[in-house]
Amino acid sequence: MTALPAIRPGPTNTLTDVAGIRVGHAGRIGDGWLTGTTVVLAPDQGAVAGVDVRGGGPGTRETDLLDPRNMVDRVHAVVLSGGSAFGLAAADGVMQRLAAAGVGFPVGPPGQVVPIVPAAVIFDLGRGGDFGKRPDSSSGNDAYVVATDGAVAQGCVGAGTGARAGGLKGGVGSASAVLPNGITVSALVVVNAIGSCVDPHTGELYAARFGLPGEFPSLRPASAPEVATARERAAQEALVTGLGYALATTIGVIATDATLTKAQCAKVSGIGHDGLARAIRPVHTMFDGDTLFTLATGARGEAGSPDPMAFHALLDAAGDVVTRAVGHAMLAAHSVTTPAGSIRSVREALPSMFPDLR
Repeated sequence: MTALPAIRPGPTNTLTDVAGIRVGHAGRIGDGWLTGTTVVLAPDQGAVAGVDVRGGGPGTRETDLLDPRNMVDRVHAVVLSGGSAFGLAAADGVMQRLAAAGVGFPVGPPGQVVPIVPAAVIFDLGRGGDFGKRPDSSSGNDAYVVATDGAVAQGCVGAGTGARAGGLKGGVGSASAVLPNGITVSALVVVNAIGSCVDPHTGELYAARFGLPGEFPSLRPASAPEVATARERAAQEALVTGLGYALATTIGVIATDATLTKAQCAKVSGIGHDGLARAIRPVHTMFDGDTLFTLATGARGEAGSPDPMAFHALLDAAGDVVTRAVGHAMLAAHSVTTPAGSIRSVREALPSMFPDLR
């Protein structure tokens, strides 16, 4: 059999490997804060977009607009934020910046535009010690100002500042893939899940087995005492809201330079959720509002492309970049201590897994 051309990561192995995509983070830690906002900016002409929302507790904005049956087919940014439903206000700051730059859906004479800015939020309220410290429009503004097409910062940054996953510190993770036909697919994920990203019996990072060659560090099996302690602490920290259960949500953006329709973008987002299911267990619970957006810049191909087999390959890669992004989020996160308590990183909780820490 002839070997298939290998998929490889893009130059930075992050979301911005799709040309024209920029990412900015704004986060605050200390004085009661542990939260933030991440903005993903499309090219000025916008990107065709789709979304898939799962789980029982979503917090979203402008997702109905992305239904393929509805008119507007391009968005100009996507906002991911902490702050639960309060954090949706961060999109206002991004809208104001885009409108000032003349970027948006035209609704009148030149300069009269309405920027299309879908958003989704995670639950991180009170994790810094002050329930009232949460993102607002200024957070979106701050993330917009620093947005860049350079390698995406990962870990406890932006919307991942206060993230937690299965009792361990979560955060922002990103990954990319360049397909043999030259199309790039990438993902940025804010990992903040009820479920765990590590096997509670072995400590194995679920996402690690899906990495490209050399992508993840050489992880050893965690020691049994470390796994037992981590499992016990995670169970204790699950009851954190005073409601008798935890609240969470994992959100993210998939991007590609392929030419896709809104319906195809929605399909890509759906397959991206398969990637979450490989990296987080359980996923899409009644206490999560997991949401994935897809942006297609259309820099490669023409209308009606890619063909069915090429689209199949793109879908397959989309699921994998989401899985890999979850792995990078967990490995990049660091432990955090606030007046509300401590959230240990996987590196602190299971140090025997990491030869570089020995």
